[in-house]
Amino acid sequence: MKARWLRLWRWPIVRLMRLKSSIWVAAYLRRCQTEGIFGAVRRRGAEEAGAVFVKVALLDGNAMLYAPAPQTVYDDSRPIERIFAPTSREPVPEASVEERLVKEIRFDPDAWIVETEDKAGRHFLELAKA
Repeated sequence: MKARWLRLWRWPIVRLMRLKSSIWVAAYLRRCQTEGIFGAVRRRGAEEAGAVFVKVALLDGNAMLYAPAPQTVYDDSRPIERIFAPTSREPVPEASVEERLVKEIRFDPDAWIVETEDKAGRHFLELAKA
């Protein structure tokens, strides 16, 4: 009888879930605030799972843009973390960053845009390994 009961028993399936985009953005902005960096949500995307783009304005007319990393860089042991990739190696004029963001919004209207301002270019994001 005991063996039959064990066969019928279903172990609970534990699924790791990524934080909602809205919660992640709020926590990210709080992190920036604690470091003395101004940050704001420029565009609210999908509450649950919108892609997040982070623009870091360097206050000299240039900026860096960080986009979600491709799924191929995610480690199977850490599938719930958000990993980013810079869209360029060096800072670029803010106008070109804005053009890229317009294209991204056309492609994915559920995307978030977060903008921070820091002369040193600090971003506090986990970057994909090159």
